[in-house]
Amino acid sequence: MTDFDPGRRRLLGHLGLAGLGVLGAGPLLTACASSASGPAGGDGGSKAVTLQSNLSSPQAKTAIEKLIDSFNKQGKGTASVNTIASETFRTQLPTYLTSANPPDLYTWYAGSVANDYASKGLLLDVSDVWQGLGEYPQSLRTLSTDASGKQVFVPMTNYWWGFFYRKSNFAKWGVQEPKTWAEFLSVCQTIQSKGVPPIGIGLGDTPWVASAWFDYLNIRINGAQFHRELLAGKQRFDDPKVKAVFLRWREALPFFDPKGKAYPFQEATTALLAGKTGMFLIGTFFADAAPKDALGDLDFFRFPIIDPAVPVAEEAPTDGFFASAKTGNATGTKALLSYLASVEAQEEYVRSSSGIVLPAHPKAKAADSPLVSKGKAMLESAAELTQFFNRDSSDALQPTADTALTKFIDKPDQIDAILREWQAGAEKVFKG
Repeated sequence: MTDFDPGRRRLLGHLGLAGLGVLGAGPLLTACASSASGPAGGDGGSKAVTLQSNLSSPQAKTAIEKLIDSFNKQGKGTASVNTIASETFRTQLPTYLTSANPPDLYTWYAGSVANDYASKGLLLDVSDVWQGLGEYPQSLRTLSTDASGKQVFVPMTNYWWGFFYRKSNFAKWGVQEPKTWAEFLSVCQTIQSKGVPPIGIGLGDTPWVASAWFDYLNIRINGAQFHRELLAGKQRFDDPKVKAVFLRWREALPFFDPKGKAYPFQEATTALLAGKTGMFLIGTFFADAAPKDALGDLDFFRFPIIDPAVPVAEEAPTDGFFASAKTGNATGTKALLSYLASVEAQEEYVRSSSGIVLPAHPKAKAADSPLVSKGKAMLESAAELTQFFNRDSSDALQPTADTALTKFIDKPDQIDAILREWQAGAEKVFKG
């Protein structure tokens, strides 16, 4: 369901596609007051619940608005949705949650970020909502549980990352999906020989896109466990293992679209669809900006295998909702969360959006398309799943990645210095 945050989580994470960056980065609290007017965590009874949403791309925005309309028709409460451009949403989220009169409910994601907000007493305990979610797997319950053992998040969808491309262009260029790193570089060479930049990248005002490259190279070379430990401060960014990631990445840099550093991922999506780049490592959220008639021509392949001895992990961010501990209508907020966690709501969201997401409810049906079936099968076959850089670490650590990775793309001969700087920046984050 994401427009991605930097995550990304973030990516955003996200994350709007057509609308991302339309709003300024200034305070938005005048447009996002919650239903609260009484004491923090009180119950405002019939007062409308405000959902603060980062789903600002056209299809995703329409889909979430339809869900709110459907909820309102059920007579179990009243809700409204306030949509904010995703990058603005990400930067303003701490301000929303710490304001005196915050929105009640938020589109965002689970993991370390939610746990951090929960540790500060900012998120509503929704453990009683989870009492009605017995069909959800334990893995999602665990992902939604904070360090104190309370559930603070309700998942709605997840999605996958991969190298997306247009099938018609691959056929025209005479290339096939690569499975190994060597095959991948060979495909890049062929596409480049056709006069097309093989790899799209959108760093503009969405520099977090580069984190997907770091995540995947790290989990392909060093494994998911090392990756998580690194992002948790238990390993060092100046470790030789991390340098190996950059040395491998440097082999692919000659194939990157040189224009990709100047524009965000939305424009990188447009370039891919127009055949101006060959492929794009991105999450499925990008498809919310794709014309419906282009979806049938889209396909993807998993990030190539580098070391066959390393168990295959995939990025599979989970999106959903958490609520403010200060909501003035806890009952209404929980009623809306229960609805959003239902089969009915998640199937309606899939139908109304681009459809290239996987519902969190195990009995909810995903879109019946080869692309979705392929993505689901890829995740199910993975030995491990990761989220995304900031989702597995923190929003505070994401800027250190943005700085290091964009500098590397500009100056790939300065790996050692970049990693030393990254480690120094990370230490400041971890030491608080």
